[in-house]
Amino acid sequence: MMNVKQFPVLETERLLLREVTKEDAPAIFRYLSDEEVMKYYGLLPFTQVSEAEEEIEWYRSIFENGTGIRWGITLKSQPDQVIGSCGFLAYAQRHARTEIGAELTKEHWRTGVMSEAFKAVLEFGFKEMNLMRIQGLIDPANVGSQKLVEKFGFVREGLLRKYERTGNKFEDVFMYALLQTEWNTP
Repeated sequence: MMNVKQFPVLETERLLLREVTKEDAPAIFRYLSDEEVMKYYGLLPFTQVSEAEEEIEWYRSIFENGTGIRWGITLKSQPDQVIGSCGFLAYAQRHARTEIGAELTKEHWRTGVMSEAFKAVLEFGFKEMNLMRIQGLIDPANVGSQKLVEKFGFVREGLLRKYERTGNKFEDVFMYALLQTEWNTP
């Protein structure tokens, strides 16, 4: 991904974004088994902790393979309790672009936590990884995520029809993108 061997920790006013470990599986299972949290995630709600363990293994593998990086979101006051994640996937070094994704426990919706985490991750992408483009694929019904990315200057570029499969259903997504030349920290 970059020439980073050690997982970078990001710190904001209230948050510590850190590597997710196997010990975080119960916390991750708790929110990834929640139907409301998973409504727009692109996967069906988890039904067993082993699925959270597989998710954590995927986070580890994308970092090791250089195709992405996913931070666990924690409050500084509770650094052992993962309340969500945010990060990059489908990193294309040659094109200096990646996709961003995130989710958060319901208890922390509309508290500014995701905006704070998102800002730190975007900053890392543009400053440390020297990305030109960060894009996001968002379900058209997911108004909260659309408002989040628009707050940071992302532009809706179009609708990708039947782009993702969740279970046995194909779904449309909006393509949003932010360019390094458009980035200015809100």
